[in-house]
Amino acid sequence: MPAAVRERPAWRALACHLAEARGTHLRDLFASDPARGERMAAEGAGLYLDYSKNRVTDETLRLLVELAGRILAELTTEAEPELAHDSSTNALVRRYRELR
Repeated sequence: MPAAVRERPAWRALACHLAEARGTHLRDLFASDPARGERMAAEGAGLYLDYSKNRVTDETLRLLVELAGRILAELTTEAEPELAHDSSTNALVRRYRELR
């Protein structure tokens, strides 16, 4: 059985990063990255997600992708390329494999 999310080293790394980023002001993030508003946004399926107005950094995203990747790796293996019971999980697994 997979470990609980909060027991994982990747989660602890994310928690440490959050503690460090707590004092960061959005104005400083925008000042240091003028393209932040465009770079930290995604659009698809008729939805627009703007996460630039959160204390998210490139490191935050890296840590989140690492955590998700480790969890997805436990959910599926190369021997089991698809989880037929859940198409949303299949899409996540395919996307994760593309990013590796």
